[in-house]
Parts: sequence; structure tokens; C-alpha cells
Amino acid sequence: MERRVETYTIDGVTIEYSIMGKGEPVFILHGGHSNCYEEFGYRALVENGFSIITPSRAGYGRTSKEIGKSLSSACEYYLKLLNYLEVEKVHLVGISAGGPSSIYFAAHYPEKVRTLTLQSAVTKEWLTPKNTEYKAAKILFNPSTEKHTWKLISFMNNQFPQFIFKQMFPSFSKLTYREAKEKLHKEDIEAIRRMNNRQRSGNGFLIDLLQVNEISKEDLQAVKCPTLIMHSKHDSSVPLEHAYFAQENISSSKLCLLDAWGHLIWLGASSKETDVKLLTFLKGS
Repeated sequence: MERRVETYTIDGVTIEYSIMGKGEPVFILHGGHSNCYEEFGYRALVENGFSIITPSRAGYGRTSKEIGKSLSSACEYYLKLLNYLEVEKVHLVGISAGGPSSIYFAAHYPEKVRTLTLQSAVTKEWLTPKNTEYKAAKILFNPSTEKHTWKLISFMNNQFPQFIFKQMFPSFSKLTYREAKEKLHKEDIEAIRRMNNRQRSGNGFLIDLLQVNEISKEDLQAVKCPTLIMHSKHDSSVPLEHAYFAQENISSSKLCLLDAWGHLIWLGASSKETDVKLLTFLKGS
């Protein structure tokens, strides 16, 4: 799939973004450790007549960390990008740690959003300083160390893809590896290997650790566009309670619980169901 990657500079800051496909625009706010080179779920959208605009969120890729001084500031710059691209309305997709940005954007710029889809998304308080995962992330994915962290992960994954997949599996799924076997595809190991080769944290993940907890119940309640909440029943990265919380507070929402093996709902035996559910929602809205 052809991907065009460019940058947009305004107010002394830069936003990196990619565009794929042609057709009705889908604006994707990617998850943690990702960037505008994200791949999961893209092929089905492009092959079904949608174009995909993906900015590297605040602090990721070549996007300036300065736009991420607050959730409000970051979303203001995503709006400026859409205006620069002369895009009137988008189908907005928020993935994982990109959930708060997408919720805030839909709540505060409703004139720009046709639909909202939350995929494995953070929708309320997530990692805080009291969590062990938070403390580990502050060390491993600090801007001064994250390059070395990902270089080591990538090297090990390229050498021992099956082993690393099994080691990472509990961070994505509440199932045991044995329980999940029938839900896995053999291609999942290669997909995780490619993912680990393209991922970087930059300043972005530390910004995420702050911004994910800026989202409020009032922001969710202000979302009025048709909303699809997609979440795996077995997600261990972002607990299922986040999906229920979004459903309770977004009046226009529909909850779609998936039997995917974990957080990465675009992989495994249920991946086609993920694509079909999303496409049906977008085409019917």
C-alpha cells in the first residue's frame, strides 16, 4: 500500500503525517509507541474506498513535543492539520492511548467529526504514578533511553520472533498462551515482529502518561456523533472497564465486544470480524 509521509509546520512547531488511499477520510489517532507509519487495520479501509490520514501524535515521530503541553493543545493542532489539508469532516478513530485525544477532539470539534470509533481505547484514568507499569515506563521509555529499549527489543525479536511473541503475550492478553492458541494466526508472530521494528516512544509516551488522565467524564458526555466502541474481552493492556465507561457516558455509542485474543484486535482469527464491524459502521453512518 502506497503511503505519502509529509510534515506541516505552523506556529514554530511541526506535525508529521501520512496519507494512504483515496476516498472518504478516516483520521486515525494512533496508540502508544506508534507513529504515522502505523499499519494495523489499514488495508481493509484503503481497499474499501477510504483514505487514511494519520498524524504522528504529540512527541512521536517528527511531530514536535511542544504541541502536547495539554490534551487541548494537541487537539488544536490536529484541527489545524485538517484545515491545512482542506478536510471538512472525518471518521475519527482513536486507538489505545490515542483514545483520550480522539474523545477530546470529538467533544470539542463536533463540526469536524462524522463518526467516532474507539478501538482498545483508554477512556478514563489509566496508568498513574502508583502503578508499577507507570514506574517502569518512566524508565524504559524515557526520551533518553527509549531508543536503546526499542533497539534491544527489535534485535531480540528479529532473532527470536516466536520466543519474544510468547514473552510479550501477557502484556496484551488475559488469556494464557495455551488458551489463546485457537484464536491466533501464524501470521501474528510476523505482525508483532514488524510492529516492534517500527515502534519508538520519543517524547510521546511520557506525554501520553499525562494526557490520558486529562480526559474527563464531561468530555465523553459531550460526544454526540455516532460512536462505535470496539474492545477485546481478553484485553490486558487496557482493561475492559474502559469500554464500559465509554458506553455509559457517550449517549450515541454502541459497544462491540470482540473475542480477539487480546489488545491487538486487528490480529488473529477474529481480525476479519474487526474489519467487517468497522466498515459496516462507517458505511452506515
